[in-house]
Amino acid sequence: MNIRWTRLTTFLISGGLLAGAGPALSAREAGTVYTESNASTGNQVLAFHRAAGGTLTPTGVVASGGLGTGAPLASQGAVALSGDGDWLFVVNAGSNSISSFRVHNDGLELADTASSGGTTPVSIAVSGHLLYVLNQGGNGNIAGFWAGDHGELEMIPGSSQALSSTSASAEEVGFSPDQSTLVVSEKATQILDTYKVKAHGLVTGPTAHPSNGAGPYGFTFTSRDELLVTEAVVNAVSSYDLDHGNLALVSASVPSDGAAPCWIAATPDGRFAYAANAHIGTIAGFQVGREGALTFLGLTTTASIPLLDLAVTRDYLYALAEGTNQILGYKVGWDGGLTEIGQTGSIPASAAGLVAQ
Repeated sequence: MNIRWTRLTTFLISGGLLAGAGPALSAREAGTVYTESNASTGNQVLAFHRAAGGTLTPTGVVASGGLGTGAPLASQGAVALSGDGDWLFVVNAGSNSISSFRVHNDGLELADTASSGGTTPVSIAVSGHLLYVLNQGGNGNIAGFWAGDHGELEMIPGSSQALSSTSASAEEVGFSPDQSTLVVSEKATQILDTYKVKAHGLVTGPTAHPSNGAGPYGFTFTSRDELLVTEAVVNAVSSYDLDHGNLALVSASVPSDGAAPCWIAATPDGRFAYAANAHIGTIAGFQVGREGALTFLGLTTTASIPLLDLAVTRDYLYALAEGTNQILGYKVGWDGGLTEIGQTGSIPASAAGLVAQ
């Protein structure tokens, strides 16, 4: 396949952040992108209307009822959407809590804020009404919650589980697409933990699987239960087949042609994946084969160092650019190539997490 990868020019979407409600969404063409400020003086969710052409317009800032840390989080998944897009969940890493928001056509409504069941929550996984949060502080743990019909958050008794080590430096928690397995990446121990999801929202585990490459950081699933994991220390991405909690290596440490690939996202159809080379500000593209085999496609250069979280819709990719305090937008081509479509300004330097619908 002949892949076109080019150094891209940019244009600025003008306008500052506006407090208040955003425009109604137009079914399948338009949508919304969310990040959180992670400010130590009061965490907030920042919302951006996504036009049919992919460009973003700031539409609102809503307080989460908690505190951030004041610096970017070393994690993926600080902001998460429910599968139906009706609920948004965020971590408040500075106040050891999580928050839920009802998603309306005209903006967000804070529903509840609850203790995270540990210290320094950095990542949230969502499966229907079931949530699991990864607490990075202290000895580290995961804890489960039920989200009620009105967004109320109730911790599940007995759901708190340890990681494989008390010095794990865990970076992300996530559900498999079939919702049978919970995965946690541990950078320091070079372990991928799996937990089996049981009745009443409880999980058993962890089962510790050695990472193929050093520094497992962010991960994503394709719709076929293929697990793609960034390896920040060896500058690569590996893929695994997940079968009933067991991980079988498919592609071993495919180079990202950059430095510190940490965040990763896959297109909804599972054909392509993208990893952010944080330390050199490039986005590495990969083709994903039917069995999860990875083929490196090339790099897209950005103006931002460092480059943080990524989020992908059917047609567009967005990147949280700490170096320029922006969200960068790209059109995903038929061949997996990226064409820049614009950028927003005025993103806090402490911003963390990125989701798009």
